[in-house]
Amino acid sequence: MALVPFPGTPTPYDGDPDDDESSGADKMSFLEHLDELRKRLIVCVSALAIGFVVCWAYVERLVDFIFVPLRATIKGGKFQYIEPGEGFMMRMKLAALAGLFLALPIILWQIWRFVAPGLYSNEKRFAIPFVVLSTVFFTLGAAFSHYIAFPWTMQFFASYESDYMLFIPTISPVFAMYVKMMLAMGLVFEMPTAVFFLARIGVVTAGFLLRQFKYAVLVIFIAAAILTPGTDVVSQAMMAGPMIVLYLISIVIAWLVGKKKVEAEA
Repeated sequence: MALVPFPGTPTPYDGDPDDDESSGADKMSFLEHLDELRKRLIVCVSALAIGFVVCWAYVERLVDFIFVPLRATIKGGKFQYIEPGEGFMMRMKLAALAGLFLALPIILWQIWRFVAPGLYSNEKRFAIPFVVLSTVFFTLGAAFSHYIAFPWTMQFFASYESDYMLFIPTISPVFAMYVKMMLAMGLVFEMPTAVFFLARIGVVTAGFLLRQFKYAVLVIFIAAAILTPGTDVVSQAMMAGPMIVLYLISIVIAWLVGKKKVEAEA
């Protein structure tokens, strides 16, 4: 039999002081959540469209930025395309990719605004660090792919050229591999950002990450085999290596966050 408190009796409070300042995400209905998601998606799509239009105006410079450094790996210095619209569609995709980088801060901000109603007030103050760190590390991952990982992968494929085999790749598979590697590296480089916020809310600690290091290495190589577009060992190693380094950096970040929390509590 449940006990009913006497009217006017205050209910005991055993939660965090900041818990009462959490927003009313639990008070929103399912339709209200869908409407909120629709608004955020509209803003994200609009930002992508604007970014695409801006980058389309400079698409030829973007083509030179990507493919001119790769000409050294191709005998004759030119890629080929065999379908009538292949060159045009490659430029469309390139403008969309560049537009994604322009719109990335807005997209990340909308993601934060969508999940913010379910956060406590002491967690909402990480909005700007989330957007800034996520944008910076994603861009660093893309830069690593563009300047190091992708050129080395192309050189590996071109190394099998011989007197009776000529390496003249078509533009579509080359660009598809470029996009996949860039997006995969961008996501991989988000590891320190994710660990920072998980450590702040107490989900992970430096000791936990250090104890799981051998299992993390196994998972990293499996993930690299899945994320890399090719089946060659070079591209997989080019992704697994930075992931291991980022994991070690994440351990240091978790240790610094934990140390700061202990000092604040003291």
